Amino acid sequence: MINLNVRLSTPRRLAAIAIALSMALPSLTACGDDSSDAPADANAPVTLTWWHNANQEPGQGVWQSIADQYHKDHPNVTFKVEPAQNEALKTKISVALQSPNPPSIFQQWGGGALATQVESGKIMDMTDLVKPWIGELGAAATGWQVEGKQYGIPYDLHVVGFWYRKDLFEQAGIAAAPKTMAELNDAVTKLKAKGITPISIGSKDKWPDAFWWSYFAIRECSTDTVKATVKNLKMDDPCWVKAGEDLKAFLDTKPFQDAFLGTPAQQGAGSSAGLVANGKAAMELQGDWELPTMIPLTEDKQFASKLSWFPFPTIEGGKGTPGTALGGGDGFSCAVKAGPACADFLKYVASTDVQTKLVQTNTATLPSNPKAISAIQDPSLKTVQEYLNSAPYIQVYFDQALPTSVGQALNDAVADFFAGKGSPQGIVDAFTKAVANK
Repeated sequence: MINLNVRLSTPRRLAAIAIALSMALPSLTACGDDSSDAPADANAPVTLTWWHNANQEPGQGVWQSIADQYHKDHPNVTFKVEPAQNEALKTKISVALQSPNPPSIFQQWGGGALATQVESGKIMDMTDLVKPWIGELGAAATGWQVEGKQYGIPYDLHVVGFWYRKDLFEQAGIAAAPKTMAELNDAVTKLKAKGITPISIGSKDKWPDAFWWSYFAIRECSTDTVKATVKNLKMDDPCWVKAGEDLKAFLDTKPFQDAFLGTPAQQGAGSSAGLVANGKAAMELQGDWELPTMIPLTEDKQFASKLSWFPFPTIEGGKGTPGTALGGGDGFSCAVKAGPACADFLKYVASTDVQTKLVQTNTATLPSNPKAISAIQDPSLKTVQEYLNSAPYIQVYFDQALPTSVGQALNDAVADFFAGKGSPQGIVDAFTKAVANK
């Protein structure tokens, strides 16, 4: 049993993430993963098509500079970099993996979704190629494995919590960040009394809604129950329905901005991220990535100094392990035809120097390489990192942890619930139906 009174060291933090991710990987056998499609000569000229989700600055330019530097050091490797908006990229990847020629390198979030993708036979098993160095990332790298084989490499880790405006909290007379649901509800009431939108949410994209239901679930359900559900795909404990009931009670307080169902999460100043960045809303439940996401969404260059962060509150009577977090990470996978140059490039991306650059330029927030953690300078991100270090268990976002069709069905059901359709039991029923049909 983990002693929750002792902060977990970085290796144990990575292990906690790895355990959660490994629970998300159903037993699959890769079909058609024939490495004979890859170039036989590791030094032969190769052009790698690279899809990533940093379609705005600073990330877009930083990733391009990383490709340029690798090309300078390895003239035989040329890159065709194609950034795309996050939501569009997910669809592009899904379609590409059904085509004869998927991109050489593409964004990869691991978990059960990776396990589903492996079935396409288009993703490179890079186990042998990365074996000499993968240990530098610690146990977290196992989240990008399927049946013990490495199909992707993480470049950062994530945890979801509340970003909030200290100035708006002060205006509303809120002295401290909420630690319980009662305190969060009180904060919502005080903010509304001052004419301040308490919480922004990008419900147009659905996945932000899922963060809310997921957190209520891991507060109401024991860690063992959560693990068993992800592994066995059975949502039969009453705690899952209770999570929906908690969510309904919170939605009834009307904490979000007007027309939140049509608000995107990250696109434009009117997105949920933009509302907080521009002082139009006091809070947002989002990942650590939200800080750099906000940079192009506001003209206020001092916005970061007005922000702070707190974890999702406790729920009285909940069976979840205190401090359990919702999170995951970003990484990249290689297509089989990309060859060994792709795996070597991902080694470069995971190196301490590149990881440090990613953190220093706000392209990544919490690096996957522990040696780069010291590069974190923003006070709020240091708070997030400390919370991640101390978390006894990190549950990967359910839409990523579960098989793709099941995770999507769960997201859709939660989104419908936010729109006033369905019921707490209906969310569970949608999960069960998706499992039966997968």
